[in-house]
Amino acid sequence: MTESDLRPVLSGEGRHVLVVEDDGELRPLLLSLLRRSGFRATGVRNGVAMREVLVGAAKVDLVLLDVMLPGRSGFELCRDIRAQGDLPVILLTALGEASDRVIGLELGADDYVAKPPDPRELVARIRAVLRRREGGEATSLGTARDRAIFGGWTLDTRRRELTSPGGGRVELTSGEYDLLLAFVERPQRVLSREQLLDLARGRAFGGLGRSIDAQISRLRGKLGGRHDEAAGVIKTLRGVGYMLARDVEWQ
Repeated sequence: MTESDLRPVLSGEGRHVLVVEDDGELRPLLLSLLRRSGFRATGVRNGVAMREVLVGAAKVDLVLLDVMLPGRSGFELCRDIRAQGDLPVILLTALGEASDRVIGLELGADDYVAKPPDPRELVARIRAVLRRREGGEATSLGTARDRAIFGGWTLDTRRRELTSPGGGRVELTSGEYDLLLAFVERPQRVLSREQLLDLARGRAFGGLGRSIDAQISRLRGKLGGRHDEAAGVIKTLRGVGYMLARDVEWQ
């Protein structure tokens, strides 16, 4: 780790992003982009250096983690981070296979960005993930909240699994999970279509706000055997948006 990598940690008011990237040309570019965008940023080359920063005095708010690292891969490091807490992780990957992206999400990554990243998209995704963590959700190591319980339903955020009141597992697509997570993190709050697109990262909806309606309809179909019962879980406020009409208990 160079002195220039460390200096931004010592001062500044922005959220602290830890960049784990072994490419000596890309890492400085990412750090410069993040600092220009108002973040504090620290860069390291591998998992060993990453761990040194995470256990240090400077709090880290999000890890931008390259998948193809020397030694332990980004997948392995992501699994380690998720096993110890709920620190947000965005994977930076040159892998083109959808299965590789799915593996990252199943290991608990909050999002992924393809290399070379579009600067505006990268900053937008980092800000979206950080916004999802507002409202009291733990972001530091060792303080994770793993399960959200609402109306008898249980959403396991570590396993990305939904369990019905009767104990059965309900299969969710990646988009449905992201959408439900946005609701359970903000219960009893009205969310507009635009907010839901932002909070759920927009990827599952193709950028079209109207498709939010179809996605919520499918989610309601999985939240109850009868439409009126499921609609009571996620309420529609015409002309305004949607709301999770259940209190949420985190464990």
